[in-house]
Amino acid sequence: MVNAIVTGAAGRMGGKIISLISDTEGIELVGAVERKGHPLIGKDVGEFLGLGATGVLLEDDLSKCAEAGDVVIDFTHRDVVMDTIRIAAEKEWAIVVGTTGLTSEETAEIGGIVQGTRCVLAPNMSVGVNVMLKVLDTVAAILGDQYDVEIVEAHHNLKKDAPSGTAIKMAQVIADSLGRNLEDVGIYGRKGMIGERPGEEIAIQAVRAGDIVGDHTVIFGGVGERLEIIHRAHSRDNFAKGALRAALWIVDQEKGLYDMQDVLGLRNI
Repeated sequence: MVNAIVTGAAGRMGGKIISLISDTEGIELVGAVERKGHPLIGKDVGEFLGLGATGVLLEDDLSKCAEAGDVVIDFTHRDVVMDTIRIAAEKEWAIVVGTTGLTSEETAEIGGIVQGTRCVLAPNMSVGVNVMLKVLDTVAAILGDQYDVEIVEAHHNLKKDAPSGTAIKMAQVIADSLGRNLEDVGIYGRKGMIGERPGEEIAIQAVRAGDIVGDHTVIFGGVGERLEIIHRAHSRDNFAKGALRAALWIVDQEKGLYDMQDVLGLRNI
């Protein structure tokens, strides 16, 4: 049995993950954490999520959680996730991080922190999105420099970061496949007299509206044709299920940093 601790437990993703843990074999909730001052601190997480009493009370400090924990699952915010990772690494708990908006410097720092434990770090835990990443790598390599690359992502109006971590990951995968440096060729929105589009650009447009869970469209535009590859999330269940799949997988791995390509066995396909 894998003993899981969920941070951001009263949030949209945290609550969804806890709800799915209760219906998933092989994993059990032993800890739940929220920010200091949250009105539900001290309450049974099952009761406020409509699951019935679980015996797990909401804490405001990860350090207070059960030492019997095996893995921490974090979908919070970039301003708190680094502390979560440090505490988990000190306790040698495995870590699954789906928090987005991290800078390249923060990502590199995480790689150093988790060398003493095991960590899955991915901007999107969806199985479908990660299969799409693999497809994008292959398609970009086949089409090469003759096709323009545009990415359009759409999310709900409460999302704080833009563009989405998933869109950035897609752009990075395509840039790597084409031998380009995303920092040099990445474009994030356009306005005004921009002139003719340079062929090496990889552009990302962000839409924020209503309750859109998450849509990502990658356009490869050529002369006389275009290829569009689309992923649409209908609910947050797919992200939560992917996170649980990662949690069950990571506890048996060697120490180091992994992503969902590793979890799904897509790395060498």
